[in-house]
Amino acid sequence: MRSIALRSRNDFDEWRGFARRLLLDVVPPEEVAWLEPGLAADLFDTTPEAPPPVTNRAVGIVPPRFIALGRDAICHSDPERFALLYRLLWRLQRDRHLLELRSDPDVGKLDRRVAAVRRDGHKMRAFVRFRAVRAEDETERFLAWFQPDHYVLEREAPFFADRFAGMNWGIVTPYRSAFWDGQALCFGDGGRKADVPSEDAVEAAWLTYYASIFNPARLKVAMMQSEMPKKYWRNLPEAALIAPLIRNARSAEEAMIERQATTPPERHARHLARQMADVAPDAALDSLPAARKAAATCTRCPLYEHATQTVFGEGSGEATMMFVGEQPGDQEDLAGKPFVGPAGQVFDEALKTAGIDRRTTYVTNAVKHFKFEPRGKRRIHQKPNAGEIRACRFWLDLERDLVKPQLIVAMGATAVSSLIGRTTAVTPLRGKATLLDDGTPMWVTVHPSFLLRMPDRELAKLERRRFEEDLRSAREYLESLGQGAAPARRA
Repeated sequence: MRSIALRSRNDFDEWRGFARRLLLDVVPPEEVAWLEPGLAADLFDTTPEAPPPVTNRAVGIVPPRFIALGRDAICHSDPERFALLYRLLWRLQRDRHLLELRSDPDVGKLDRRVAAVRRDGHKMRAFVRFRAVRAEDETERFLAWFQPDHYVLEREAPFFADRFAGMNWGIVTPYRSAFWDGQALCFGDGGRKADVPSEDAVEAAWLTYYASIFNPARLKVAMMQSEMPKKYWRNLPEAALIAPLIRNARSAEEAMIERQATTPPERHARHLARQMADVAPDAALDSLPAARKAAATCTRCPLYEHATQTVFGEGSGEATMMFVGEQPGDQEDLAGKPFVGPAGQVFDEALKTAGIDRRTTYVTNAVKHFKFEPRGKRRIHQKPNAGEIRACRFWLDLERDLVKPQLIVAMGATAVSSLIGRTTAVTPLRGKATLLDDGTPMWVTVHPSFLLRMPDRELAKLERRRFEEDLRSAREYLESLGQGAAPARRA
């Protein structure tokens, strides 16, 4: 039995040096005992080995992904992490595609440990709170106390060095401490919570700021606790405010509603009346301007009774790509144009990233009137029902006939349902071409507003990149149509 005594809890390069030596000596995993730092070898084992010299010669083969996963997994607190990594390394010599087998027990353990470490690192970035202290030389320094579940301090310290490069700070954890002097990052022994001051002069200002940005209308206690578990509250100065803010959320929301209003001004009602008077009921619908003018007086469903105006499609009448969303929002209802609010800003940025010029496209919605629920003086978006979608399909079909796009990008389930005539989910159709009844290919992705509603910032960033990739893929598919694209599946 080979006993390997590691000096560090989470130094991947140290573990890698031992693992390379073991591979050179053809030592199988079951004959290796990996010892946590500070633990003595078992009485029946051989004397623990010293760290082997680093060699430049190639030893074994592994995919680059294993190195990246290993650097995260070794930060986990599981004592078996070293053995797990070596066992996977040993098996990868015989099966280079092992990491792709998500059902494999060892691969599953690795994935779970990597996810836990990354989650712990995310919590550290979110919940570390620095407090000012005065050193003997009167230099202002900042200290923070944090209790991670895993050994993530060394992994996350560069983030704080970059984020707070202009100040001297230290982060104390039970197992190790990190310090930054404005020039270099160094590490020392762990400490106790008592080593960090309980409050500082700026804490009152921070509490005032935190209370002022609290939005009672968006309060979801279960979601908040999932993102900020109670175990972290004792280290957060704002934790003392959470209970009273939750308790008074209802009254605070009512007060906020009284201070804000998005009800359309009266001039919009007068504008709509003039539009209705100008349009003849038997107007010919042979062009986009004529269709837009006729849609201004649409009464096919009850939504027209409360919306400010019809929000018709906008863009080039010769566009090869048409985008279809769900319905106009509050700002679109006031402006009379599609995708000009917060979701429209996300949409425009994603188009730019995907290399698509919005001016060359046609952008519209499955439903042309804003459906909302009055809440005080605000108007809260409501999802259109099947009858409203079916009633407005007349206008969407007319837009398709007049524009004749080569590709339609459906954003969200409502857009998909309107185009294929039945309710369906986005996920099975996402990111691929599906033929509509008239033979036009449809490309499916999420609605930009979906990205705005995600509470997890990291997950929202990932989904935003997926959305941008969907648009880029749609553009590439459209470009390939002239070169004989792969056949699309019929809806």
